[in-house]
Amino acid sequence: MTYENIQRDDRDGIAFVTVTRPSKLNALNDQTIGELQHCFDALSSDDSVRAVILTGEGEKAFVAGADIGELSTQTSLTARPLAMKGQHLMDTIEACPKPVVAAVNGYALGGGCELALACHLRYASENAMLGLPEVTLGIIPGYGGTQRLPRIVGRGRAMELILTAKPIDAAEAHRIGLVNKVFPQAELLASVEKIVRGILRSGPVAVRFALDAVNHGTEMPLADGLNYEATFFGLLASTQDLKEGMGAFLEKRPAKFTGN
Repeated sequence: MTYENIQRDDRDGIAFVTVTRPSKLNALNDQTIGELQHCFDALSSDDSVRAVILTGEGEKAFVAGADIGELSTQTSLTARPLAMKGQHLMDTIEACPKPVVAAVNGYALGGGCELALACHLRYASENAMLGLPEVTLGIIPGYGGTQRLPRIVGRGRAMELILTAKPIDAAEAHRIGLVNKVFPQAELLASVEKIVRGILRSGPVAVRFALDAVNHGTEMPLADGLNYEATFFGLLASTQDLKEGMGAFLEKRPAKFTGN
């Protein structure tokens, strides 16, 4: 598939996915959502890719939000399917078996904030602004924001961000746990890549199982989540990666994982 609004660039096991609508501050329209869906469907099953870094083109915006011009034309018959299409994309990103890391390089508002929330890790530039301003437009977050934000920052902080509709800067987003760390704009992408390269040095099967255990186990009652975790722990005991990781530690050498 040829993309018009996004770009995928694979480098040494990492797929760099960039939203490329800078004239619209990389806003999510229907076409962009569709292209991202196709891209992440492909990435999830691409064995040559072990991690994904998601960002926006330019220095102003990660994804400034949904395309308001497009949203303004929605009716009661079309709005729900649109929300479900956006939610399906966010679900696909969250369920990706490889780490998906957001490099939030500017405005991440509305749908852009929801896109970042679906990623496993979020790092921001110092000029980033994050928020969910939908109620000021007479709507609510529709791509998972009302569900993911409380799970990440807590119910009270999420309620405040959603009901006041006021965006917060990168420093405040870091303080409340919405982003993992803040970097100068010029250093953001290189710093995020360095972090991801560090993740890739770990056992790929273990990383995949850890993602699954957190994503699904935290939605279960604690006893069921612990059982889910123990199942993965047991499965990993039969892998060559475990033997290699333990052996490398005992022999004081770097591990050479094969994903087996």
